[in-house]
Amino acid sequence: MTVIHNIRVNLKTQKIFCRAGFGRYSKIRPKMEILIFELLEKVNKNNVLDTAVAYEIYPITDMTWRKLALQSNVGTQAMSEAEKVAVVVCTIGSRLEELITGYFNHGEPLRGVLLDGIANAAVDSLNEKACGFIKDEASLQGCQASSPINPGMPGLPIKVQRQLVEMVPALEIGVRVTSSGVIFPRKSVSLVIGIGQNMKTWKTNEICAHCNLNDICAYKYV
Repeated sequence: MTVIHNIRVNLKTQKIFCRAGFGRYSKIRPKMEILIFELLEKVNKNNVLDTAVAYEIYPITDMTWRKLALQSNVGTQAMSEAEKVAVVVCTIGSRLEELITGYFNHGEPLRGVLLDGIANAAVDSLNEKACGFIKDEASLQGCQASSPINPGMPGLPIKVQRQLVEMVPALEIGVRVTSSGVIFPRKSVSLVIGIGQNMKTWKTNEICAHCNLNDICAYKYV
């Protein structure tokens, strides 16, 4: 099992603005951009991003994965060509979320919203970095890696999140699933990536097109 800490993430202003819920094509006003830069400086200065990734690669024949595949039905489509599967959990920790809550509690909702956008953008970037780690692992094995599937996407019900977290050393990066089934810290994600000779990859808009939230999601195609 592999655990990686202190992963540098890429935080772009437009992505932050969009992930704060303002829409992909919304124009950032100068004052808003200044505020984003101010918040980014605070994030970096106070070292509140506690980025970490934990993952494990399982053969498809492994009993644990076969049980998970049977419940999720994930192997019927995206993973149909996989020889192995990587289970990954990513987190940026809880410190940034505490800072966000502080802004809302002290009557500064705009700062809270923009900081939440920074947090979401950081999770997105970390997710991409984690996919890169698995792609490198697959390459070393003479294989390819598929695009990731997250719980809640078609073929992988949200209810399997607990099982995914249990399949990696998640406690080593401070991640757990609560009794109500919620991942904690909230700014954490779990994902599944297929590894094989001819793995399918897809673009973000292709994922969005098959998502149940496609018509109402504020973040699609980002």
